[in-house]
Amino acid sequence: MARIHPTALVASGAELADDVEIGPYCVVGAKVRLGPGTVLESHVVVGGRTSVGRSNRFFPFCSIGGVPQDKKYGGEDTELVIGDGNTVRESCTFSLGTAQGGGVTRIGSDNWIMASVHIAHDCNVGDHVILANNATLAGHVTLGDWAIVGGMSGLHQFCSMGAHAMAGGGSIILRDVPPYVICNGNPCAPHGINSEGLKRRGFDGDTINLLRRAYKVIYRDGKTVAEAVAALDGLAAEQPGSAAALAVLRDFVRDSQRGIIR
Repeated sequence: MARIHPTALVASGAELADDVEIGPYCVVGAKVRLGPGTVLESHVVVGGRTSVGRSNRFFPFCSIGGVPQDKKYGGEDTELVIGDGNTVRESCTFSLGTAQGGGVTRIGSDNWIMASVHIAHDCNVGDHVILANNATLAGHVTLGDWAIVGGMSGLHQFCSMGAHAMAGGGSIILRDVPPYVICNGNPCAPHGINSEGLKRRGFDGDTINLLRRAYKVIYRDGKTVAEAVAALDGLAAEQPGSAAALAVLRDFVRDSQRGIIR
């Protein structure tokens, strides 16, 4: 049976796994589902149609599943879906989706989300992501798996940040950040490939070197995006064993809607 502190308020419609822990002064709404092993430490508010998976831990003063900060929102029955194994530190705010954005805000699994992070409506956050203190995602932002966003950074609405990319602290991201790229600044500018991060995640030396070459094609050879994409196809043919990793970069650059950081 769920352990609920006597000062907590849990609506009768809420669905709680048997081993959920709800600490002092928490509030849980009627449309909330909390999966096994999830802990709300204290003063955590979970509202809206929010589904939380297994083994998530929310630290004090988080507001999860709040109404979107979007003037178009008219009370539609939208959702927030959170995966498994996330650590969510103090005072974070995650919003429900909007009808205009597909109706769902999604946060994946095994993410490390530090204090005072804001994840706005209709965002899509992958797995193993790190969001440092006060990082802010505007509406409709997408973060790929293993992305890292430094403290006090902000992503403009509809921006995407690819897998294994990393933004330094205080970055203002107004365009898409390709996979594997390190960036920093206001406005954010690229500064090479996240080589150390890729080594830690098991990428072999040949693949990392190929991605370095691909970075030069995109950023240092004076090519248009279309020319760079064509050149990346040529690189993949040279090194078939690393083609899958390169294809992630090529497809992101080719399909970017906002244009990539330059």
